[in-house]
Amino acid sequence: MNDPFLNFKKSMKKNVFKNLSLTDERKARVNEAIQAKRSSSSLHSFSEDTILAILKSLQLEAKHGFEISTQLFQIREHSFLHNEGQLYTLLHLLEKKEVLKSKWSEEKKYYSLTAKGQKYLAAAQKGYSKQPLALKDLLEEASL
Repeated sequence: MNDPFLNFKKSMKKNVFKNLSLTDERKARVNEAIQAKRSSSSLHSFSEDTILAILKSLQLEAKHGFEISTQLFQIREHSFLHNEGQLYTLLHLLEKKEVLKSKWSEEKKYYSLTAKGQKYLAAAQKGYSKQPLALKDLLEEASL
């Protein structure tokens, strides 16, 4: 993939960071901090109720992000009230885990349930606590 900031990075290395060096120990700590930050934005940081509300909102038809957000607000699910960007992060993570699929139409990205997403929703609605498709398992799997 072509990096649009390649020239900028090279310039920064030559000028701003030319005398900067990090020990291996410091590099390891920086990498740990980055990994911790990444894992905090994983599915694990969202509640099962929030994920279930999203799956329910997509049960009958595909919707774009704003429609999902509006529907969540109407059912008093306020997890994304002051940070709507987190909704799109969660939708992307669910798509990555093949619970949702998406397609672009009229310059909007529409999300819908996959067969796997329908199984999660059905299992959660029936209240199975020991089923292999528990949302808790999905949350733990995604946080790795």
